[in-house]
Amino acid sequence: MKNAVRIMQIAFTYIGTVVGAGFATGQEILQFFTQYGKWATFTIILSTVLFIWLGTKMMIISRKIHAKSYEDLNKHLFGHKSGGYISIIMLFILIGVNSIMLAGAGSVFVQHLNLHYQTGLILTVVASYFLLNRGMNSIMYMNSIVVPMMLTLSLLIISNTWQMPNANSFLTLTTDRNLTMAWLSPILYTAFNLVMAQAVLVPLGSHTESISAIKWGGILGGIGVGFMLMAAHFAMSANMPGIMQYEIPMGSIAFQLGVVVQMIYVILIFLEIFTTFVADVYGVTLQLQQHFNYSPKLIAIVVMMLCFLFSQFGFSNLLSILYPLFGFLSLLWVVKLMVVKK
Repeated sequence: MKNAVRIMQIAFTYIGTVVGAGFATGQEILQFFTQYGKWATFTIILSTVLFIWLGTKMMIISRKIHAKSYEDLNKHLFGHKSGGYISIIMLFILIGVNSIMLAGAGSVFVQHLNLHYQTGLILTVVASYFLLNRGMNSIMYMNSIVVPMMLTLSLLIISNTWQMPNANSFLTLTTDRNLTMAWLSPILYTAFNLVMAQAVLVPLGSHTESISAIKWGGILGGIGVGFMLMAAHFAMSANMPGIMQYEIPMGSIAFQLGVVVQMIYVILIFLEIFTTFVADVYGVTLQLQQHFNYSPKLIAIVVMMLCFLFSQFGFSNLLSILYPLFGFLSLLWVVKLMVVKK
């Protein structure tokens, strides 16, 4: 029974780490999958296989080497010096992405709750601080609430789409996009998300005693990610090409299901931002603890204050420079993970 609970906690944490705000809005799925028409169904299957294989492998290796943070895994894959440089780049990317996510949380408060932008930022940071004091347990607990809600919403969207006249579009949708990019996209998507998920999955794997729990948690987590990818693609395909005009394509679909579902969707977007923010701050804190002899509470506060500061001014320009580099490193990283022995 205890092992079964741990398996579900790992699976939900894996899904919740990958299914961030970009996933929940539908933009990531639209850009990496749906725009490639009928080929997206097959590339989602490929991505699911990669998530199952590589996510599980990452956690098993982290357990084997007793990794304290994602920096230890990077050094294991690339060597001490190169792994250290890659971890520094990751640190900047994580702070940048979390600054944007924090800004997104503020926007949710403004647009949907009619509260001040700064109120949203402060409440998110304060709530994050209290959750971080509980460590990995808080991350698993939050995802055990949020992920089942996301899976339920996915089922509602599938049920609604099934009744539409264009429900089979995911099998027939044509595209003028390059097919080489169609098959490269799932690899890029998986690589980018797994590198970002290191911040959580490495300590999660390292702190799990049962290798069986890691394996089954990774398998169920990868299947869960694939299911939610397919559900979103299924719904957006039925609404193509009009769905491409929306900044939040999944929001436009959820809003068709009534006011109650609309509010649930808004809450879920915030919770996805919130859980990813907490998880990433936790991962960055673990990394910085290896270099600075300060309490984790103080390091977490400094990291969140940096995110709060950058969320005031935007981090877009720096990210536009770092993202192409990070994309290249993500591909290199995932290839290294593929070839390294467990």
